Amino acid sequence: MKGLLVRCRAWPRLATRTPQLCRPFLYRCQHCAPGRGQRLVLSGMFQPQNLREDQVLSLEDRPSNLTCKSQRLMLQGGLILPASPGCYHLLPYTVRAMEKLVRVIDQEMQAIGGQKIDMPSLCPAELWRATSRWQLMAKELLRLRDRHGKEYCLGPTHEEAVTALVASQKNLSYKQLPFLLYQVTRKFRDEPRPRFGLLRGREFYMKDMYTFDSSPEAARQTYSLVCDAYCSLFNRLGLRFIKAQADVGSIGGTMSHEFQLPVDIGEDQLVICPSCSFSANKETLDSLQTNCPACQGPLTETKGIEVGHTFYLGTKYSSIFSAQFANAHGELSLAEMGCYGLGVTRILAAALEVLSTEDCIRWPSLLAPYQVCLIPPKKGSKEAAATELVEQLHDHIIERAPQLRGEVVLDDRTHLTIGSRLKDAHKLGYPFVIIAGKRALEVPAHFEVWCQNTGEVVFLTQEGIAELLAQVQVV
Repeated sequence: MKGLLVRCRAWPRLATRTPQLCRPFLYRCQHCAPGRGQRLVLSGMFQPQNLREDQVLSLEDRPSNLTCKSQRLMLQGGLILPASPGCYHLLPYTVRAMEKLVRVIDQEMQAIGGQKIDMPSLCPAELWRATSRWQLMAKELLRLRDRHGKEYCLGPTHEEAVTALVASQKNLSYKQLPFLLYQVTRKFRDEPRPRFGLLRGREFYMKDMYTFDSSPEAARQTYSLVCDAYCSLFNRLGLRFIKAQADVGSIGGTMSHEFQLPVDIGEDQLVICPSCSFSANKETLDSLQTNCPACQGPLTETKGIEVGHTFYLGTKYSSIFSAQFANAHGELSLAEMGCYGLGVTRILAAALEVLSTEDCIRWPSLLAPYQVCLIPPKKGSKEAAATELVEQLHDHIIERAPQLRGEVVLDDRTHLTIGSRLKDAHKLGYPFVIIAGKRALEVPAHFEVWCQNTGEVVFLTQEGIAELLAQVQVV
């Protein structure tokens, strides 16, 4: 490499005696601030952008189902692409957002004592037959046989598996409880009508937690603890939610609540009392009931997307699999259980559904795949001299706001106008878009800053931008 001239593929300038070849997505060369880290450039990202409406429709097996804002925006923005009915490729921006969401979930679950595990997706049929759910959930289960004829299902949920796991430990003591075991993994359900993109699919990501307590009183305390953690999660994401009483369904148990994001596209009908804190899924109430069962006030109705569900199970599963522990008297007792789900991919799509405009994605600030997009001038324009200032601004941002390392994208497609690149940036929902336009040639240089989540547009110097972005939180 010594003495070799190598053209930087990310910026139109020559680098001499480059220590390594510049890469199209992550690059570092003599003219690209060596020693200050690598810059991310948009031209090298795998992301099919600017799909026309007819192209989007052709990607779906059932075009008539493309009636959901989040589905349309994610397809047009190159965030997801269909693989088969109800199954999607999650592309780089979506994966980054999902990884951030998982980090927030981990923080909330581990703050209440959650321990993360990972169970197989292949669930033996005999476990499900033991609880009779092999028959009860027959149409919902995706089943298969191995070469030896043994039957399995691809897990839609893991109550049987986790209870059998805990039951296999024969010397548990009450002093070890409670256990709060959770995982974030793919789930599979044979939906009869997969639709609305990531809101209702056959394959999706879920956080499922299973708790084991020494008494009904302790189990109810754990139930409240997890519900409070869910409330904290949605508050951190800035999402308005409803905690509603719900039916236990095929999971079972004696108490259940749903966490719903109110939105017109929602498939659940909710009733809310404006006078007190009562709310419920309408299916849990008498169809003729119009007054609040708590305060007798009038009920109002709204639609919602279910993004979380909690169940108090009691000993329904522990009794079948003999998940026992030695109590304070040395006697064997059945563990009291609860289970708690969060739809990870559904939260992403539902958040976009409630926050986005018809044309532009808006992420919860903590989940934005990248926090900042820098747009340098068009090649050959009068402002092209400010290109180097954009490079300097990038490095200054990272220096003053180190939490943004890896969160700043350079839109290096300088053959396009600033306007077209700004339009793309709006579609993808970067919280901050910074443009080097005419005022970048002033002394001192001023950059146009679009604050997407507030709608503000301001002109700031390099130092002003650094001060603004130093306050940005990243998980």
